[in-house]
Amino acid sequence: MLSSAYAAPARVLKIGIMSGEDEDIWRIVAQNAAKSGLTLKVIPFSDYNAPNEALTEHELDANAFQHRPFMEAQIKAHGYEITPVGDTYFQPIGLYSHKWHAIADLPKGATIGVPNDPSNEGRALRMLQTLGLIKVSADAGLFPTALDITDNPRNITVQELDAGMVGRSLSDLDAAIVNTDWARKAGIDLVKDRIGVEGLANNPYVNFIAVNTQDANAAWVKPLVEAFHQPNVHQSIDDLFHGTVSPAWS
Repeated sequence: MLSSAYAAPARVLKIGIMSGEDEDIWRIVAQNAAKSGLTLKVIPFSDYNAPNEALTEHELDANAFQHRPFMEAQIKAHGYEITPVGDTYFQPIGLYSHKWHAIADLPKGATIGVPNDPSNEGRALRMLQTLGLIKVSADAGLFPTALDITDNPRNITVQELDAGMVGRSLSDLDAAIVNTDWARKAGIDLVKDRIGVEGLANNPYVNFIAVNTQDANAAWVKPLVEAFHQPNVHQSIDDLFHGTVSPAWS
């Protein structure tokens, strides 16, 4: 149930999200938040780098679009002081192919596309390791690159591409690791074309609501998170993503 303890005057909160399906989800969150005296002004972005900059500049009160490795990379690059306050959902990345029906079918010397930005490339390579295709150096942590591949028994060529181009290049590759949102935009069938997927257990790539660290204990944070952690939001995620995205709160 939504908290009834929040008794402060109605407040307008500006929330940064990515454009697309999240806009439908946050319309429901906004309706929930209104019951706790919060008015949400949801601001969609198309550039993944913009919401954290806007948050740091206090053009936003919170954002909801990223996972922890992405946030940590942005903090390292820009010195942001931002903090996760509540999980939202988990979008597993998948290994997709138009040419092969199973991982075992991939030929020696196969070319596999991966996103070329640090957090997503690291995630993709770690997934290829989990699937038994390569091994990467443990010293690389969450951010290995192709240079950190230590074992490649099937002589796979890892082709680094812009995250928005990996899925669109699938027909020219043996397979590609594509983020769920980009896969949908590229017209990939998330079930038929998928030959591998990462799991949720102990996965650091869960998305969350983030705020400036100085606001982490603000009175509006708890009711904002509670507004997301509701059955109608869970149902909206299921309906919009057809089971390919998992709500990440218990």
